[in-house]
Amino acid sequence: MDCFRMIFQYFQSNSESVMNGICGLLALASVKMYTCFDFSCPCLPQYNMAYGLGIMFVPPIALFLCGLILNRQSLVMLEEWRRPQGHRKKDLAVIRYMCSSIMQRAMVAPVIWIIVTLLDGKCLICAFSSSVDPEKFVGFASTSPVQVQQLLAKVPCKDDELMRNNTSRKAVSRYLRCWSQALGWSILLILTMAAFLTRWLRPCFNQAALLQARHWSNYIDIEQKIFEETCCEHSRLFAHTCILHFFESMQQEIKLHSFSLPREGEGNLLRGITDQDQMNKLLKMWYYEKPPLDVS
Repeated sequence: MDCFRMIFQYFQSNSESVMNGICGLLALASVKMYTCFDFSCPCLPQYNMAYGLGIMFVPPIALFLCGLILNRQSLVMLEEWRRPQGHRKKDLAVIRYMCSSIMQRAMVAPVIWIIVTLLDGKCLICAFSSSVDPEKFVGFASTSPVQVQQLLAKVPCKDDELMRNNTSRKAVSRYLRCWSQALGWSILLILTMAAFLTRWLRPCFNQAALLQARHWSNYIDIEQKIFEETCCEHSRLFAHTCILHFFESMQQEIKLHSFSLPREGEGNLLRGITDQDQMNKLLKMWYYEKPPLDVS
């Protein structure tokens, strides 16, 4: 259990390389999940669109939430946004930078899923086969409107008895697949161009403000981690001291069983804290009266 906890804490670190690696793994996982998924359109007029669009957009929402959960900065950003003012002012530029960084990383896997589904075409064919204009296809000219809707809904099901000998099924399928792939490639091109322009135009703007926002966003995350580590170390020393105080009459036995006593100066971290109320007061002061960023 400790091993898994250490691995989870490692992946929650603020290292950009680690977070980029997590985004890449989520993107690969989204592609793998779609290729392993057995897509079966219901081929019913009242369910096709709901099923097709659901497969296209519901998993990306789950992947987006996973990206937010795995990104440690998402919780740090919310805490920084919601904390009281205290003795330290809140910089909205830093919060915006953290939000932008979080959203960019969390959107990678959902966008990959949507693009893959569009390039494959099955979801869009299932969702919009009933919406195709039947007059564009010769095979539906001699049928009633009700039958046309039923036939169009069964276009994704090539093994259906009604569609096996229908010459227009492949035409409708190719028509919708072309639109789906064109939409997928267009989204990919737009996102690539946007990333290219963002990358190359960024130096044209206020680079100093960007460096400041990046620096203080990293500082907030590192400060939170060091505070948690310090609290854990204090808790260990406080528990150690309480146990030794409880077993004061058994200190000799504790020494014999290699239960090390606090070393000289080790208890300085307690800073005079002797009871639970004092510790609760310090934690409350840290949250409500954040100290200013001035060590002079």
